[in-house]
Amino acid sequence: MKKIFPVLMVLSIFLAACGGAGQNAEPTPIPIATALPTQEVVANEAAEAVAEDTEAGTDRVSPVDGMVQVFVPAGNFRMGALDAKAEQDEMPDHQVTMPAFWMDKHEVTNAMYMLCVQDGACEPPVEFRSEQHQKYFNTDEYADFPVIYVTWGYATDYCTWAGKRLPTEAEWERAARGDDFRTFPWGDERPDGSRANFDHKINDVTRVGSFPAGASPYGILDMSGNVAEWISDFYDAGYYGLGISTNPTGPLAAKGALSQLRSIRGGSYQDVEKDIRVSNRGSARGPNPDANDMDSIEYTGEASPKIGFRCASGN
Repeated sequence: MKKIFPVLMVLSIFLAACGGAGQNAEPTPIPIATALPTQEVVANEAAEAVAEDTEAGTDRVSPVDGMVQVFVPAGNFRMGALDAKAEQDEMPDHQVTMPAFWMDKHEVTNAMYMLCVQDGACEPPVEFRSEQHQKYFNTDEYADFPVIYVTWGYATDYCTWAGKRLPTEAEWERAARGDDFRTFPWGDERPDGSRANFDHKINDVTRVGSFPAGASPYGILDMSGNVAEWISDFYDAGYYGLGISTNPTGPLAAKGALSQLRSIRGGSYQDVEKDIRVSNRGSARGPNPDANDMDSIEYTGEASPKIGFRCASGN
């Protein structure tokens, strides 16, 4: 049964002035929204027609949740590991041709997710806490921190409500890497406390957009560290070996005993340097509608304090 929240909570969350930064966080936060969202579900009216000369990195505001989205142009990029820390599931690296798409500039926040809950389209997070804070989701203080403890199904429901969808692995990696061979979203320099929240340096999630020095080539934020992000694809460690070179959308299903695994990307505040590289692939349990126990993790899928999400749109 859904938890019941005060209606006024939505207003109080969005009136919270930029929230509190994570403990010991050094980076300077940047503005994350330019418009308040409506609660009306629309089909991405902000981009009914994308001009042919739309520049990479162009911003728009999604009309449902108020998220700033960034334009990633059509083009080619090298997908997979290109560095000495390559892992087997990141190989072989391969050339991929992608159509244009839009990517959320940062991870979906508690306040944005609350709108979906209040609208009856989303379930509340499985837990309302974070690693360091017992009161996290349903508070003004952490309104503009990433929502966590959401399953793959919850993330999918949110993106659908917002007129968007979860990104594919190929979209995520192109948005993080751009057209060159960089190892991290910002380049090849090793990560530090000014570029990402990783390796327990803060020991919890931080406010979205707190690491502008870690932006991708298109200006997209938090693609390394903070929270890992749900991806639409089933996870298959050998998928790159198929050599799909045009807009790969992942396998139709993962294999065998791992058949419910979904991909996650970006690494989290807990992960070490090699796990926040743009090519690094992770996985977590997605939902299994055939499971017998509807209250089990097998049925709902995994929810974690280190996994959140962002959405994408093809129009």
